[in-house]
Amino acid sequence: MHVIILALLIGVIAGLRAFTAPTAVSWAARCGLLPLAGTHLAFLGNLITVCILTLLALFELVNDKLPKTPSRKAPPSFIARIVFGAFSGAAIGLGVGSVWTGMVCGAIGAVIGTLGGAAVRGALAAAFGKDLPAALLEDAVAIVGSYLIVTHI
Repeated sequence: MHVIILALLIGVIAGLRAFTAPTAVSWAARCGLLPLAGTHLAFLGNLITVCILTLLALFELVNDKLPKTPSRKAPPSFIARIVFGAFSGAAIGLGVGSVWTGMVCGAIGAVIGTLGGAAVRGALAAAFGKDLPAALLEDAVAIVGSYLIVTHI
């Protein structure tokens, strides 16, 4: 049950910010919170992987605020979020012995996070009268949420 919840939640994070989920999982592997040594996903704990994913996540945080950034519900973005959610969920699942459960739950969570995140951000942007505060709040939820998830593996 534990892996189902964590994988689903990391998928939700991928739906909010695509690169935040694999970055959090990579940091967890690097810090020894997620036991991936000796598995096919052991590369996630490599310092180079952590650095590359961190840079991509930071780029995404900036790029998300730009006016020409396409909707997360556009097919390429939506598919990427599902893939990253499934991958991140699989890593959590692999670390505790249930890779397929983690993968499926991560993908489902990504769909929930993508659609739910877009709806909540739209409502918050309307309430604030502009998008930036809603986007920054979503960033905070994704970052703090991913930290809480990987520290409870």
